[in-house]
Amino acid sequence: MLMQMTDWHPVLLSLRVAIIATVVVTCIGIPLSRLLARSDFFGKDALEAAITLPLVLPPSVVGYVLLMLIGKNGLLGKALAGMGVTLVFTWWAAVLASIVVAFPLMYQSAKAAFKSVDTNYEKAARTLGASEVRIFFTVTLPLAWPGILAGLVLTFARALGEFGATLMVAGNIPGQTQTIPLAIYFAVESGKYEAARVLVAIITVFSFLVIFWVNRWAKNHQN
Repeated sequence: MLMQMTDWHPVLLSLRVAIIATVVVTCIGIPLSRLLARSDFFGKDALEAAITLPLVLPPSVVGYVLLMLIGKNGLLGKALAGMGVTLVFTWWAAVLASIVVAFPLMYQSAKAAFKSVDTNYEKAARTLGASEVRIFFTVTLPLAWPGILAGLVLTFARALGEFGATLMVAGNIPGQTQTIPLAIYFAVESGKYEAARVLVAIITVFSFLVIFWVNRWAKNHQN
């Protein structure tokens, strides 16, 4: 039995959340990982530990911390409420949860990619008078791109499958905040196994195709 049209909302919402989260994580993660990969300062280890902490914490813990931050009594929540903005139990809260839990994956992948770049190429570009910005975009970034691409895929996949933190801050509101993982969980809980199987098939096939394409891309560019 095919799903009703209204049942496609979790799929579309999950894609929207994952795409926005991936864009935000990429824009912040690439420059931050480049900076920390080439610098050393007091407190760097503590900062990196804080960045990667959501990777090892249970998603429910991450969600609780976010809830305390953006809830109506949280520091950020009160400030936003004063401006008439509410994040909790909106799909933007799902985006925020996905950003937080997926960020460490991009950071670790991009940092490793930047560390693998031979700095002699950058030095050669400097001797030719290239600016640091030009060196980054024409030398460093292209050389580090395979590792960054891996981070992009991991970030997108993690954001697409985020469950625990999303449930804590966005809730499970059909048609508003219900993403694919939430829809699958509550479909099974309510005995709607047909809907759950369809959603499982969709997210599995889509994730497989993304990973397959990346592997093919990497293989073609290595030859």
